[in-house]
Amino acid sequence: MNLVQTRYFRHSYKKLKANQIKPVNDAIHHILSDPPCGEKNKCYLAGVLVYKFRVQDQQFLLAYEYNKETLFLLAIGVHENFYRDLKKIRS
Repeated sequence: MNLVQTRYFRHSYKKLKANQIKPVNDAIHHILSDPPCGEKNKCYLAGVLVYKFRVQDQQFLLAYEYNKETLFLLAIGVHENFYRDLKKIRS
């Protein structure tokens, strides 16, 4: 499966601290092995799935879309303002 990162995702990924990168990479590998594992959204974010996972004591969210051959990584971050920013990316 091909992996495509949006500019917003790349920017957020670069800001991660060294101890946060491994759990994020593990989450991406989990999504690659089982793409429908995320929670589906409704309304203006229809078609976007969000995978929730923990890094130390903080919950992270990873938004993505997929089809048969490609996984699109849209955004990653903590819950605060995550959906608001994701809506801006999608519009």
